[in-house]
Amino acid sequence: AATAASGATPASGAVAATQAASGAAVVAASAPAGIAAAPAGQNIAVKTDIYNLTFNTTGGSLVGAELLQFKEQGKSGQYFKLLDDSEHLKYMVQSGLTGGDYPNHLTPMTLVSTERALTAGKDELQVRFESPVLGGIKLVKTYTLKRGSYAIGVSHEVINTNAAAVNVQLYEQLVRDDSKSPGTHQFYSSYTGPAFYSSEGKYQKVKFTDIANGKASFQQEAKDGYVAMVQRYFATAWLPQAGTPRENYVRVQDGLYAAGELFNLGQVAPGASTSNASTLFVGPQ
Repeated sequence: AATAASGATPASGAVAATQAASGAAVVAASAPAGIAAAPAGQNIAVKTDIYNLTFNTTGGSLVGAELLQFKEQGKSGQYFKLLDDSEHLKYMVQSGLTGGDYPNHLTPMTLVSTERALTAGKDELQVRFESPVLGGIKLVKTYTLKRGSYAIGVSHEVINTNAAAVNVQLYEQLVRDDSKSPGTHQFYSSYTGPAFYSSEGKYQKVKFTDIANGKASFQQEAKDGYVAMVQRYFATAWLPQAGTPRENYVRVQDGLYAAGELFNLGQVAPGASTSNASTLFVGPQ
């Protein structure tokens, strides 16, 4: 469990509030092929007023998040760790392209931004990664961190260097093992696992066991809502722009569970680019 530091308290309904500001059960056939642990890249430490974040150059993924307004219960001086890539917990945020041999969450990327801390007097920090050209496509992934906000802006810019037009799909996913969240009581437990929300399907929890047994049931096609990974008091969520059609999916591989959304970015002309913007929520519910 986590306790609020410096008198901070969890924000009720934070995921839904972030969204306001910004078919049946199947694994999407066109979802990214693999979610196994990515090959080791370079970890990049980034600090804001509310986060200690760890990005990795493999895929430009977010692989660690300490919440500086919350302390680990029973562990003096330790901040609550929501995201981690360690032997104790595998829980990370990934995204990439599919539909061809294009940059994805396993692609080595280069950090091109220089600032790694939100300094005094600044309200915003950008962390930007660029991929090599694969299949004639370059991916630029930019995280925008704002002072005091658990809502992280994420932009994916797709640049077509081919001599012909291409059709590209973008996926955004949350990946976690099925370990219990910290603070689970021996006599009762709160839900830990994926959840989808849409105006059509409403709020739908998808248990890890149902994913493993091929029995997951949720709204597959949606034009609004979000995909989340929830646990007691805290959550992560991808919140695309309202009105953006997406295909929801789940899958499991090597003990890791992915819940995500797939978007068709349409045809990108030769020499042209297209961008997609989403909000990533990492924080208290």
